[in-house]
Amino acid sequence: MAERKIVAKKREIVARKAGRDIEPAAATGTNAKPLQVHLAHEVVQTLRLPDGLGEDERRRRVNSAIAMLKGIEPRGTLEGMLAAQMVATHSAAMDCLRRAMIQGQTFEGRDQNLKHAAKLLSIYTRQVEVLDKHRGKGQQKVTVEYVNVEPGGQAIVGHVETGSASRRKGSESPETPAIDHSPEVPVDFPDPVAAQKVPRKTRRER
Repeated sequence: MAERKIVAKKREIVARKAGRDIEPAAATGTNAKPLQVHLAHEVVQTLRLPDGLGEDERRRRVNSAIAMLKGIEPRGTLEGMLAAQMVATHSAAMDCLRRAMIQGQTFEGRDQNLKHAAKLLSIYTRQVEVLDKHRGKGQQKVTVEYVNVEPGGQAIVGHVETGSASRRKGSESPETPAIDHSPEVPVDFPDPVAAQKVPRKTRRER
């Protein structure tokens, strides 16, 4: 119990140092110092920092996590919290992948680590999508810069309807005149059945 308290105290000290070292709003999306330290502390708590880890390696891992936060460039407190979650998810996923590659473990152990890593990477992908959507990158805009129209062709910009839809709306093309109604004129045609009849041969009387 005492060893856990010592480890937790070390983590808190490292987190506070990291929180003081980062630039305002560069890694957390806020200028409030207490919130900067709090987010840095939360990120450090999710890192893999074994008890036997040297001080230099410990500081390197913490600085790498803070660099990840800076790389995301959160804009505001909401993105700062999301960035902290993304760093934690990435760290956990990479740790599961690392454990899956350890030699001498059972097949079940390796399989479980790979499954956990797959779930974490899926969560990380959704986090990236949420961040892009929050920044307005969810919808793509296509801009046409050049249109080549061959001789005799016509470029149309806007909504285009098919002929059937236009007729349903009662709109007629000005270039195509309407067909006038004309009364039907009866025409006599020979009966094709009667024309094909062949007179039967009469039976000769004896």
